Amino acid sequence: MSKQQPTVGVISLGCPKATVDTERILTQLRTEGYQLTNSYEDADTVIVNTCGFIDSAVQESLDTIGEALAENGKVIVTGCLGAKSDVITQVHPKVLAVSGPAAYAEVVQAVHDVIAPPKHNPFIDLVPPQGIKLTPKHYAYLKISEGCNHRCTFCIIPSMRGDLVSRPVSDVLAEAKRLKEAGVRELLVVSQDTAAYGVDVKYKTEFAEGRPTKTSMVGLSEALGELGGVGEFWVRLHYVYPYPNVEEVIPLMAQGKILPYLDMPLQHANPRVLKAMKRPGNVDKTLERIKKWREQVPNLTIRSTFIVGFPGETEDEFQDLLDFLEAAQLDRVGCFQYSPVDGATANEIAEPVPDDVKQDRWERFMETQQRISANKMQAKVGQIMQVLVDEIDEQGAIARSMADAPEIDGLVFIEDGFHLQPGEFVTVEIVAADEYDLWAKPIAEFTESKDTSFIELG
Repeated sequence: MSKQQPTVGVISLGCPKATVDTERILTQLRTEGYQLTNSYEDADTVIVNTCGFIDSAVQESLDTIGEALAENGKVIVTGCLGAKSDVITQVHPKVLAVSGPAAYAEVVQAVHDVIAPPKHNPFIDLVPPQGIKLTPKHYAYLKISEGCNHRCTFCIIPSMRGDLVSRPVSDVLAEAKRLKEAGVRELLVVSQDTAAYGVDVKYKTEFAEGRPTKTSMVGLSEALGELGGVGEFWVRLHYVYPYPNVEEVIPLMAQGKILPYLDMPLQHANPRVLKAMKRPGNVDKTLERIKKWREQVPNLTIRSTFIVGFPGETEDEFQDLLDFLEAAQLDRVGCFQYSPVDGATANEIAEPVPDDVKQDRWERFMETQQRISANKMQAKVGQIMQVLVDEIDEQGAIARSMADAPEIDGLVFIEDGFHLQPGEFVTVEIVAADEYDLWAKPIAEFTESKDTSFIELG
């Protein structure tokens, strides 16, 4: 371990919201003079930010904590699984501290208890205005709220993160501006429920960046759109609950203010199952809305996630879901087998669906969506589009289109794109496609990439 400067290691698991929490903790520690590392050996203590959403995530978190204890010995646990501290301490009683999600002060204090912060040196302990980021230099997650007011029966997030609390819109926009000035080219707006942003403060209007701005998804999207528009600065909305106010952001997409991309978890398509989930259940209306949105924004990408094998789901109800996929022709789709996570009220609703039936339905779901996706991707061959370069490898450049969020969607492979730089916008022609990814050749570059100055870990 480091004998010169107090050093902290970090492992961040789970969703982008957890990533933002980790970034905030690391920014505070770096401001206090701690060094950061990705190495167990070099760390005086290790922070594990956990996920507890489904059983597989719980097991991954427990396994990661065990590995950190074996490799380092001084482990501080935080995050969603930390809200159930007994689950952690029963398996790993030697952890030094356990705290729930967004417990920034508790985590920093736990680090202090292990090793005191060094004497601050303002000439050495430099932290960029945008803070420490775990993402590449050219994109960043922008968390706008914490918690959720819904009580979906399959979900335990409200018990871990509480009811919705919106960040002041002035703070959100100030952070967005700092990120852009630091060289970020894409902002990914995240929360538990983006469409509900501002409901807890009655959508109040406040001055942000010199202009009155409403604390709402629409007001925030309008303001973010003023930072440059999709030609030079991408704004991507995630976790948008299907409220009526979604209609209000569609024109911003049509105007090129924000990306024509809508991440809207629908979860199922059978009315009885949706009611049991405590989710909106008017499937016909959902299809009508999707049709209307696509008429306004022909290049709109709709991403969604679904659950198969929900307790009591019948074969006919599952078929309704497959029929919905065929009718909706969604662009990007994820599917999960129902996980009876401890504390979910859905566990008591009906008899569980057998595991082999859940697996069969998941495979049939994915086969259906894969065929839909393959047809949609093939239709893009010959198109000219703007992409954002993520990295360069031995075969060329790897980029993403407006339709592709990092880590969860497809990629655009630019052969012989060695001259390109990560964070650069490029115009390409699509020359080939498979079920999820595209291959392209460059036509012209939109902009030159900017030199950025993030602090790297490691």
